[in-house]
Amino acid sequence: MSAVSRVTELIEPVVRSLDLDLEDVRISTVGRRSIVKVVVDGDDGVNLDRMADVSRAVGDAMDAAAVMGDADWSLEVTSPGVERPLTLPRHWRRAVGRMVKVHFVDGREDLGRLLEFDEGSGDAQFNFKGAMRTRNIDTIAKAIVQVEFNRTVRDEDLEPIADEDDEE
Repeated sequence: MSAVSRVTELIEPVVRSLDLDLEDVRISTVGRRSIVKVVVDGDDGVNLDRMADVSRAVGDAMDAAAVMGDADWSLEVTSPGVERPLTLPRHWRRAVGRMVKVHFVDGREDLGRLLEFDEGSGDAQFNFKGAMRTRNIDTIAKAIVQVEFNRTVRDEDLEPIADEDDEE
């Protein structure tokens, strides 16, 4: 079993007990020291206080289990960041209200606001430049949340247009 697998297996229940999701574990080596990077997220995001709680709990669990053996290591706990790809249903659910760049499996691309997401069906409703469209995430090859610094036009002020190209 790899070091990443061992750490993941150990800390996933610890992170879950804090009502967060473990998104990723990466281990890199810098000189003789290993850097364990743990990425966590939650439905309400992750603030600095919660990051500190996760860091303490994960660090304590790793120390107690000696999961890294005798090696020197340091722990970094972070959130996924703002321009994250949407790969799991929970990512889509958490991105509702955000601007998303969508790359469809047929090669088309579009930029729109994710208005709703149904985890049961996998249907996502978007506002693409005033056109309301519902697309199943199976038709999407890649979707990335976009950073918005100045939101000058409100979506509710956009005029919806007819949904003529609704073939999927």
